[in-house]
Amino acid sequence: MAAGGGDPAASPMKTPSWAVRIRGADGEIAGAGILLSPDQVLTCAHVVDRAAARLTAEFVGATDHSVPAVPARVDGTAYVPETRDGDGDPSGDVALLRLERPRPVEETVRLHRLSAPGREVRMYGFPYAHNGGIWFRSTVVGGCGRDGQVQLSPVSPGELASPGCSGAGVADSRTGEVIGMVLSGQLDQHGNRFSFMSPAETIARHLPGLKPHIVGPTAVDERLLPTDDGPSPDLLDEPFAQRLAAWLRDDGSQVKISVVRPGDAARAATLRRAITLADRELRTAVSIDRASLDPPGTVPSAGGHDLAVDASGVTAAEIAERIAERMGLWQHPEDPPLDRIRASRSTLNLVVVGVDEAIDPLSLLDLLEVLRAGGSRLLLVFRTAGDCHRLACDRLLTRPARERRARLVERLRDLTGPLAEDLHERLASVVPHGLRPLDSDLVAAHAALADLLRADDADGEPDRAGGPARDRDLDPDQPPGRVRGADRDSDRAGHWDPGRGRDDRDRDLDRDPHQPPGRGRYADRDPDLDWALDRVRHPEPGRDRDLGRERDRDVDRDRRPDRGHDRDPDLDWALDRVRHPEPGRDRDLDPERDRGVDRDRRSDRGHDRDPGRAPARGVGPVPDLGRYERLADRVAGRLAAGVAELDRLRDRRDELAGRLRGYHVLHQHSLQGEEDPAVDDLYLRAHALLRARPCDVRAAEAAVDAYTRRVDGHGGGDAR
Repeated sequence: MAAGGGDPAASPMKTPSWAVRIRGADGEIAGAGILLSPDQVLTCAHVVDRAAARLTAEFVGATDHSVPAVPARVDGTAYVPETRDGDGDPSGDVALLRLERPRPVEETVRLHRLSAPGREVRMYGFPYAHNGGIWFRSTVVGGCGRDGQVQLSPVSPGELASPGCSGAGVADSRTGEVIGMVLSGQLDQHGNRFSFMSPAETIARHLPGLKPHIVGPTAVDERLLPTDDGPSPDLLDEPFAQRLAAWLRDDGSQVKISVVRPGDAARAATLRRAITLADRELRTAVSIDRASLDPPGTVPSAGGHDLAVDASGVTAAEIAERIAERMGLWQHPEDPPLDRIRASRSTLNLVVVGVDEAIDPLSLLDLLEVLRAGGSRLLLVFRTAGDCHRLACDRLLTRPARERRARLVERLRDLTGPLAEDLHERLASVVPHGLRPLDSDLVAAHAALADLLRADDADGEPDRAGGPARDRDLDPDQPPGRVRGADRDSDRAGHWDPGRGRDDRDRDLDRDPHQPPGRGRYADRDPDLDWALDRVRHPEPGRDRDLGRERDRDVDRDRRPDRGHDRDPDLDWALDRVRHPEPGRDRDLDPERDRGVDRDRRSDRGHDRDPGRAPARGVGPVPDLGRYERLADRVAGRLAAGVAELDRLRDRRDELAGRLRGYHVLHQHSLQGEEDPAVDDLYLRAHALLRARPCDVRAAEAAVDAYTRRVDGHGGGDAR
């Protein structure tokens, strides 16, 4: 039995008793429904519209194996039709039906609040030719739109929700709990297939009267909800609100750390507001509309977090149990919750407020480290920038960033080393007909590698005071002197150390004004960087320079056929990083991609600073690891495709060589000692083209075809 009563969809081998087939006045199947109480069925509003004035609910999973049909009508005002906002985002489309005769209580089911990311789910609907109902399997992709709806991806193309499935219950495959209702299926112009569901929390917001039929803890701790005696909801720290909304909309950062000091009413109210608006059940209707009066960029996505907990006065074990319950990891209660979380492949977006006020903050950091390693996203709020805050920054931001950078360096070394050599070996063998030029991709990979190695060198050098090197600023969104992911305002609660000024390594990074761009200390010692920079300064196609790399000639030759090829914007960005390594230099080479970053920088420049504090130490621009990872993905894909195409050309060359040899032997036997200079000339031309390096396979194929046709014709004449 499901939590709170009812029959869970635990087994796909049976028809769920709560599954309802709904017919309209014409007798046709209009959709599906979920039996929530003996006399109430949840369905979609458009199913009610399709059924016209008369509705009949049929119970295909009845316990007596019959299929009772019960007349139904809309239950009072429990009808929310689908509406669309100015952007076309749908909202609503839920309705509650009242049955004329009640069903047995054991046939009912309750909706369950459960975090959704990546879950495998099933839905029982009634599509065409399956009047008795059929299971459909899907995987949760993520939230979409302002209403808090959830996008599902069918496991196979035939399992897309189709007419007859609207209103069907969506059951979690692991727990069997019904977590939402199918809204529709969609096949777009690109052939992508998606289904959409309204989760339990969104249904509860549209139909508050259903809350007694929805079980499972809410996503937000009660202590985090706005209160009458709390900070005024009118208080708003707009830059902080924009950063919170960006993280809750998944700005690409896995971990964000902020400090909200006791007594900072504006930031406290801003945090509560963001948590409330990101919850599907608490979100206000006015904030869903695009025409909302909220400041731009301050409204997070519905479902931006899966769980928000207040850690103050709570143990790490209690928080772990709360997380495990929200993830649906209650099947083995004898196991510690941390072990269940570690063994699970589930992820969630977690907000923890008051990390440093937990009873055992170090144990809580252990838990958070397990979640981060498993792929969960974390928004962590501290009350002070003390030891716990610094330890969290190190364990959850600095160390993972260094490990991530090290993995990226190894990958780029592989791309610019063995994989690039494989490519150039093949380019030396065959002319790359039809192959996209790859020289710009390799230049970008070399430039990215040089930038990362330069950052590694800077990180490893000692401070002027003789201590270990401080962590570089790991966040391009941060002003100088802060750790990536740590909120820019958090250092207001810390203490500025006048001894941590501009150190020697930053002076080493300064470019000599008499040197050309990019010819700093690091550029001079890195041959890959020298090569990349020379390619930047001399981009003319066909220009052949001996830079100590034999493969340059192949690259330039490969570039000639595509003189007008557009460069990747990430390539421009990577190369600018190489040309201008000066600390603190900020260039915007991709305005659309970087506009949000620059706006965040500007908004925080001097934001709410303590007037007596000295400015933070200047540091150099930090490599954007996400951008370099995307670059590495593209380069790896293009290199693999290029090598595969060149291998195909080499195989064709070898095939032609074998064919030429066979025909040559055949021709020699047919001549019986005679000579045929014209045929011999054709053979010698084809042989020379096949032996040339690089081999022009197209020209060689034409030459071999000419020779074989002539031999075939000669043989045919002899036969006659």
